[in-house]
Amino acid sequence: MGVHDFSINHKIEDIKDSKKPSKSEVLEAVRTLLRWTGDNPDRDGLKDTPERVLKAYSEWFRGYDENPKSILSKTFKEVKGYNDWVILDSIRLESYCEHHLAPIIGVAKVGYLPNNFVVGISKLVRVVDAYSKRLQIQERLTREIGLAINESLNPKGVAVAIKAEHHCMCTRGVNKPGTKMLTSSFIGEAEKNLEFRRSFLEFN
Repeated sequence: MGVHDFSINHKIEDIKDSKKPSKSEVLEAVRTLLRWTGDNPDRDGLKDTPERVLKAYSEWFRGYDENPKSILSKTFKEVKGYNDWVILDSIRLESYCEHHLAPIIGVAKVGYLPNNFVVGISKLVRVVDAYSKRLQIQERLTREIGLAINESLNPKGVAVAIKAEHHCMCTRGVNKPGTKMLTSSFIGEAEKNLEFRRSFLEFN
């Protein structure tokens, strides 16, 4: 495939590299990058940087160790027939561009039309995190979140919208800080019915 690989695969074992480098290899790789910048990795300010980078990467890319479907497995049926939008807005999103390893910072709006049961709202946030804490492009990230909710909850419809700033273009390249990318994905009734789309996008 080309650089924009839109393939969707929820099997973590198919995504993760089975030949994951050892800790010592990672630390040495960071030291190499530090030397490449022209600095000295042995000076006081940098000697602990490889360990810090390893710890930071373990946090930033923890999504590879999380299973979104498992996150959404516990549901609640006592909804008294509620069948309108369940929406979480302004979910802080931090992801990383797979082309430059630069941050993607923004917000996500996630909603679904229940089909007899609902899921705890914090689980929707965790699904956003599970996919965003990986190397991503925003288009695929938006779609992955929606598909996971659709496959796990079997709702009448799902909608996801993301608005984010890509540091690969605001701190380098064209250098346009403040520019934000908007993406959306609709599934089920949200895809078929324009009124459902509009109601999701305008709901606040």
